[in-house]
Amino acid sequence: MTEQTTNSGSCCGGSSCGSGTATDVQIHGTGVTTVYKVSGMTCGHCEGAVSKEISALAGVTAVTAVAKTGEVTVTSAAPLDEQAVRAAVDEAGYELVGQA
Repeated sequence: MTEQTTNSGSCCGGSSCGSGTATDVQIHGTGVTTVYKVSGMTCGHCEGAVSKEISALAGVTAVTAVAKTGEVTVTSAAPLDEQAVRAAVDEAGYELVGQA
């Protein structure tokens, strides 16, 4: 993971995007898709920072972050350890709320 300074909620100074903790995990023949809720994303830069850090996790095959909804969809070969995802999101400077 890359070194980054602590973010005060967003790279753009905006407010956090949504919250909630419903579960959405789908198991496919090609992997597992999990949707996470992340607070603090407000723009494309935010989406890229979160996607980059989560993509570096072992087994991750695809990441799509959407600042407008605060959702990050992750496809992986097997279910990911939520603490590893949380650490990646923290490294990017945002907060993992939970699964969406």
